[in-house]
Amino acid sequence: MLEKYLPRTEFASYEDFKQNYKVIVPDNFNFGFDIVDAWAEQDKDMPALVWCDDLQNEMHFTFADIKKLSNRAANYFISLGIKKGSTVLVILRRRWEYWIIAVALHKIGAVLIPASLQLTKKDITYRANAADVQAIICLNDDFVIAQTEGAFPDCPTVKNLILVNRDNNTDRNKGSTVSEIWKDFSEEAFKCSDVFKRPAGKEATKTTDTMLLYFTSGTTGMPKMVHHDYSYPLGHIVTAKYWQCVEKGKLHMSVSDSGWAKFGWGKIYGQWICGAVIFAYDMEKFIPANLLKMMEKYRLTTFCAPPTMFRFMLQEDVKQYDLSSIKRFCIAGEPLNPEIFRKWKEITGKPLTEGFGQSESSVMIANFKWIEPKPGSMGKPAPLYDIQLINADGIACEDGEEGEITVRNMESEHPVGLFLGYYKDTELTKQHIQNGVYNLKDVAWRDNQGYYWFVGRHDDVIKCSGYRIGPFEVESALLEHEAVVECAVTAVPDQLRGQIVKATVVLKKGYTPSAELIKELQNHVKKVTAPYKYPRIIEFTEELPKTIGGKIKRGEIRNSDKEGSK
Repeated sequence: MLEKYLPRTEFASYEDFKQNYKVIVPDNFNFGFDIVDAWAEQDKDMPALVWCDDLQNEMHFTFADIKKLSNRAANYFISLGIKKGSTVLVILRRRWEYWIIAVALHKIGAVLIPASLQLTKKDITYRANAADVQAIICLNDDFVIAQTEGAFPDCPTVKNLILVNRDNNTDRNKGSTVSEIWKDFSEEAFKCSDVFKRPAGKEATKTTDTMLLYFTSGTTGMPKMVHHDYSYPLGHIVTAKYWQCVEKGKLHMSVSDSGWAKFGWGKIYGQWICGAVIFAYDMEKFIPANLLKMMEKYRLTTFCAPPTMFRFMLQEDVKQYDLSSIKRFCIAGEPLNPEIFRKWKEITGKPLTEGFGQSESSVMIANFKWIEPKPGSMGKPAPLYDIQLINADGIACEDGEEGEITVRNMESEHPVGLFLGYYKDTELTKQHIQNGVYNLKDVAWRDNQGYYWFVGRHDDVIKCSGYRIGPFEVESALLEHEAVVECAVTAVPDQLRGQIVKATVVLKKGYTPSAELIKELQNHVKKVTAPYKYPRIIEFTEELPKTIGGKIKRGEIRNSDKEGSK
């Protein structure tokens, strides 16, 4: 399959890979037909998906199964008036139906909008109206149903509310009352024909058509709509094959809810192009021991999760689990603290290989298969992205100098996998993409061997008494102390210094907050890194605010501090 899209699939070194990797992008590429159905036609027994949940349910799907089920779903959606260009909001956590529904929408040419279970009535209303959503497909969950029904009257473009798993007796919400405004996907879709011919003429998809919108929140303002076309899955070949190192016919797991871009990174596109089998554990709540049991039980080959999950798994006795089948451990979502890297390698014998990117992109910088990872480094640039660091004057940074990450030369060749801009927002797009240069607003530096090191979001970098302090370095120092499970470093306004460093800390079991411990942690940071970077404020908490994808919400901590100071 890869040979259809890559002139070369194997490379002798990172330098060879960086210089010679190319992607062939057909004019009418459609992931549903050209990948899912193509694998099904090549081998009707080829495995595609292994799904399980906390209730001991388990299901296995071949590509032939996905083809037929997605065809039924496509026919059902068309019967409801969903067609090419229709926008559909999908809230399904990790239900196996997500893969069926996503492929069906791609085949039709509808626009998929993945969404989180955490969305409130206000969130759903905003998304539905901003994107002219015509249908909302939801998991049978009391909270999701209530928020969606509450939003429905204020969403004039929404014509259909569709529920997955409405009457399943094994559902966690058995006995919940569902109003009659919901259509039953599980009952109706699978009555439809499993034959769906590839649309022709005006209904056929072109690679430049809109395929996917991710809503992503910045530090200020309403969520942005990240606009991807049908070439987006091809951008993730690099993500899957050369960073995660997935293997054809072998199980790969990326821990992510379907509402987040990391799902697209690790649980469908690049992995299925490479012929890997997706392993999906539909956990209601992250319990480290349960995840470790699944990793052992299913004999995974490759695995990817946010650093936060590795931190909490390390609070368990990891040695009691047989993880020897896993050849590659990857992390994404936040930078990796060196102490976590050291501990995981010490226990498993294998390094954690970091990758960096955004909802706006495929993997941009990573520890690819030829690179020896350096603890704490993001790695080196992916071949499709012309990465450059620039300083405040817009000048390219020297090695060792901090600067904002940019992608250059987009006018000559738009990188496969990079977004087209912010949907329906020309002004916002211009703020980030100018003269063929995309500025990520993330700050990093590059060492003399070409490795990139993350400092923080532009808004996260702390400016104290003329010094620029990256939160990641202070967090890494704190995590080396035996009392700290995890922490978040943020800026607090200060009349004298402009800003000072604050650390919000979660302690390990057996440790109690005290003035003495605060002093001990401050002195520890002074010894590990430059003394001026130490946190002048340390606050203890039971839990850090996080997205469902595991990212720490530093903005929420900053906002809380602002509110508290009024």
